[in-house]
Amino acid sequence: MNAVTPDQRDRLIGLFEAASADPGTRAVVLTATGRGFCAGADLRGGPPPGDRVPGDVARVIRHGAQRLIAAVLDCEKPVIAAVNGTAAGLGAHLAYACDLVIAAESARFIEVFARRGLVPDGGGAYLLARLVGPQRAKELMFFGDALSAADAHRLGLVNRVVPDGELEKTVRAWAERLAAGPTRSLALTKQLVNASLDSDRATAFSAEATAQEINMTTADAGEGVTAFVERRGAEFKGR
Repeated sequence: MNAVTPDQRDRLIGLFEAASADPGTRAVVLTATGRGFCAGADLRGGPPPGDRVPGDVARVIRHGAQRLIAAVLDCEKPVIAAVNGTAAGLGAHLAYACDLVIAAESARFIEVFARRGLVPDGGGAYLLARLVGPQRAKELMFFGDALSAADAHRLGLVNRVVPDGELEKTVRAWAERLAAGPTRSLALTKQLVNASLDSDRATAFSAEATAQEINMTTADAGEGVTAFVERRGAEFKGR
């Protein structure tokens, strides 16, 4: 069920950082093989509770699950989650951190932490409260009930639900549209939206003005304006 091991987590972080820095990468798709999207963190192999020193768990969370979620949120390319099956715990939060979420009809989202006597990690409380509001977030986290793809869509956690056999085709179509877009403009837009949830109006407006200033130096902004004046479709290069 694709539980994330430390090695896999570090590899994912490296891939997101590489995609962010590579001008040739214009969009990112995060998906999985098999019948599950991600069952969360692999809890096998860690030290038993009695062998831990105070501070060990917080350190592991900061350098582990939180760093992975931050890599998705901070990636300067649009990231689509193609949720092909169950997304539980950290796996659900990994999907919620993506910019767009497309789920197969068979997908489920589960906040499993309360079932195990644990506190949500991987930025779960931060993400869910912003996506569905505090009351809904608490309901999902307190009870740990499985959420169907349709219910996740109704709550606003998922952009689109498609039949299982159409997931790859739908995701590819969205990824190709994003890859043909003004990449730097999308990166700045992503930063503005993400930061707005933690900003007051003055800070958000200042960030918007700065983003506009930076974006107007890009070749794609020039191409977009020229294409509008010339009444033709823009051909963006991601620069």
